[in-house]
Amino acid sequence: MSIILVTGGTGLVGKAIQHVIETEPEGSRFGKKPGEKWIFVSSSEADLRDTEQTKRLFEKYKPTHVIHLAAIVGGLYINMKCKLTFLRDNILINDNVLHTAHLTGTQKVISCLSTCVFPDKVTYPLDETKIHLGLPHESNFGYSHAKRLVDVQNRAYKDQFGCNFTSAIPTSIFGPHDNFNLESAHVIPALIHKCYLAQNNGTPFIVGGSGKPLRQFIYSRDLAKLFIWQLREYDDVEPVILSVGEDQEVSVKELTDAIVKAMNYKGEYILDTTQADGQFRKPASNKKLLSLMGEFRFTPFDEALQDTVQWFLNNYENARTGARGT
Repeated sequence: MSIILVTGGTGLVGKAIQHVIETEPEGSRFGKKPGEKWIFVSSSEADLRDTEQTKRLFEKYKPTHVIHLAAIVGGLYINMKCKLTFLRDNILINDNVLHTAHLTGTQKVISCLSTCVFPDKVTYPLDETKIHLGLPHESNFGYSHAKRLVDVQNRAYKDQFGCNFTSAIPTSIFGPHDNFNLESAHVIPALIHKCYLAQNNGTPFIVGGSGKPLRQFIYSRDLAKLFIWQLREYDDVEPVILSVGEDQEVSVKELTDAIVKAMNYKGEYILDTTQADGQFRKPASNKKLLSLMGEFRFTPFDEALQDTVQWFLNNYENARTGARGT
C-alpha cells in the first residue's frame, strides 16, 4: 500500500490533484493506481508551523509519499507587505515537513517551489541550473528565500541521509478553487474577482500596474498531472520546472482582455500605473520536463481561463473571496 499525503490538500493545486486522481481512468498514467491511498489535508487538521502538530499528522496517516503543497502564499502586494511573515512561516512549515518525513522514513517527498526562487538578474529562459545564481526580486524576497531553501534542504538530506526528496517549480498557477481574496490573491483570481464586482456593482474595474509585465500561466489541472508524473516516474534531487513553454507568455493587459471576454464584461477598465508592476518577466524553459516525460497536452489558455471563470461564477458563495471571512 502506498499512502500519499498531500499537504495543502484543499488549496488550488491540492484540489486539482484530487480531481485528476478521481476522474482519470483508474490505472492510467495520471489516474489512481491499485494499492494507492490518497489523503488530502488542510491547515485545519495540523498547523505545519508547529513541530508537534506535524509529527502527530505523520503518526496518524503514516505516509509513504508526500506531495508538499502547504505554504503561506499570496500575490504581489501581500508579498511586498509581509516579507518576514512569508519568510519565517514558510521556513517553519518546510523544515517541519521535511524533517518529520526523514524521521518517519517517508520514501519520497516532492515540495512545491515557484519561479520566484530564481534570481532577478539572470539570463532567460530560466532553467533548473540557475536557481542560486543571484538574489531574487526584491518584491517577494521573503517567500523566495524560504522556497529556495527547500532545494538546499533536499540536497542536504540526500547527501547526509540518502533521502529521496525533490521539488517542482511551477510557473503562475490558476484554476478552480483558487484564492480570490483581493487582499492576497494572485493576478488571475484577483482580476476575475475585480471584474465580477465591477460588473455587478457598476463600479470601476481597476487593474493594478501598467499591464506590461509578462507571465507564463499553467492550469492547475495540468499541473496536477505533472505532479503525479513526478511522484511516480522521477527520482532525482534536481528540481524540475513544470510549465508551458517560454513562448506562451501572456501580458497582464492580454490577460485582462481575456478575462473581460470570458466574463462578458461590457464596461471598460483602467490601468492604474501608480501601482507596482513587480518583476517584468521571468520566462522558464520546460525542455527538461518534456525530455523526461515525452509529449504532454497542455489545456489551451483560453479554455482553462473559461473553466476557471465558470467555476468562480458557479461557486461564488463558497469561494475564497474574503467577503465572508473565507
